[in-house]
Amino acid sequence: MRTLTCFKSYDIRGKLGEELNEDIAYDIAAAISDIRSPKIVVLGADSRPSSASLKAALTAGFVDHGVNVQDLGMCGTEEVYFATTHLEADFGIEVTASHNPLDYNGMKIVGAGSRPLDPLTEMDALRQRAETGGFKKAAQAGSITQVDPREDYAAKVISFVDVAKLKPLKILVNAGNGTAGPTFDIIKSRLLAVAAPLEFIEMDHTPDPRFPYGIPNPLLPENQPRTAAAVQKHGADFGVAWDGDFDRCFFFDKNGGFIDGYYIVGLLARQALAAHPGATIIHDPRLVWDTRELVEQAGGHALQSRVGHSFIKALMRESGAVYGGEMSAHHYFADFMHCDSGMIPWLLIAELVSTSGKGLHELVADRQLRFPTSGEQNFTIKDPAGALERLEAELGAEAIEVSHADGLSLDFGEWRLNVRPSGTEPLVRLNIESRGDVTLVERQLARVQALLEAM
Repeated sequence: MRTLTCFKSYDIRGKLGEELNEDIAYDIAAAISDIRSPKIVVLGADSRPSSASLKAALTAGFVDHGVNVQDLGMCGTEEVYFATTHLEADFGIEVTASHNPLDYNGMKIVGAGSRPLDPLTEMDALRQRAETGGFKKAAQAGSITQVDPREDYAAKVISFVDVAKLKPLKILVNAGNGTAGPTFDIIKSRLLAVAAPLEFIEMDHTPDPRFPYGIPNPLLPENQPRTAAAVQKHGADFGVAWDGDFDRCFFFDKNGGFIDGYYIVGLLARQALAAHPGATIIHDPRLVWDTRELVEQAGGHALQSRVGHSFIKALMRESGAVYGGEMSAHHYFADFMHCDSGMIPWLLIAELVSTSGKGLHELVADRQLRFPTSGEQNFTIKDPAGALERLEAELGAEAIEVSHADGLSLDFGEWRLNVRPSGTEPLVRLNIESRGDVTLVERQLARVQALLEAM
């Protein structure tokens, strides 16, 4: 029996070839069919060269085992989430590697109602069945139907804002040659049809599997200058850039300054609490002080989740939270099937800029000073678990609080850190924040970095 290494903490992700290929995709579909007996499955794919063939293999695996496939074609991950609920399907799968290198691909899977699969039970059972193989085809093959619910999806996205409150704004949007462009076009046309006073400057808008300007990952510092320069060149009020499957969006202020996703979580949390007083807000453990303070000030309840869409979506459903945010720029909304969206946040920020009379820089400037951060630092380490143990041995005695809720979090009073293995890549990720002391962040970052690099 083979071992499938493409099954990660909450997604399927692997290097093309041995880790993930068409045969494995077929067996994943067959395994879902065998252990869950779905009747309808929604499939979508991003614009990567390998995504179409992997989706075709999934389709064959489902059809051969009697499952009806609703094919969305090329689309973003959140469109699969929407369609799974909208079309009352039993499963939804987006073939995507998001921001991973071109020689990677993967799948994001949800069940009925766009509910995530539990990593410890459902995903593990799926892996085991796919590894076992020996599938028997159904007597009656399933069907394939091409569907396009994008207009309904766009209407849902726009429903999150009051268009009448929008003021004239110029917004630069960078699709990164990923899947965001065609979907944005529908949202844009609907906004303009109801006289939304928004002007858009579009760049890298057409899907291009060659990714001529690099893999669409706006979180990488080397990918930010082009967007920043375009914002300044066109005099935009702010800029938005998406990753490859646009379930994350990133913001630039009018000066081209990149806004860490951490501070956007705080802005969206306050907006959510203005609409839902006293509600619960979910945050991740990597950076926490800004979000917790803002939620408390707004009369809400802050609740920490493990990193990852499966964990946050499950906790949102369990707790009744109205919004959840990760510093990595995933933003989750209860009214969007408890799922993450890269299109809803920029509309909400446009509404906030319109109603507050403040630019994006002004909205976050005081928070950046109050809780400065290191930015996420990534390290390639062969033994992540051992590295975390050794780091705790070095620094744990100085901390006033130690948490293993997700990786290792150490709180030293005036600064804190979180270091955790990536759930999708062979990396250890480090984040540091302080209470208003940029120099302290820099000093402790150098200290922790030296410890990690010596491991």
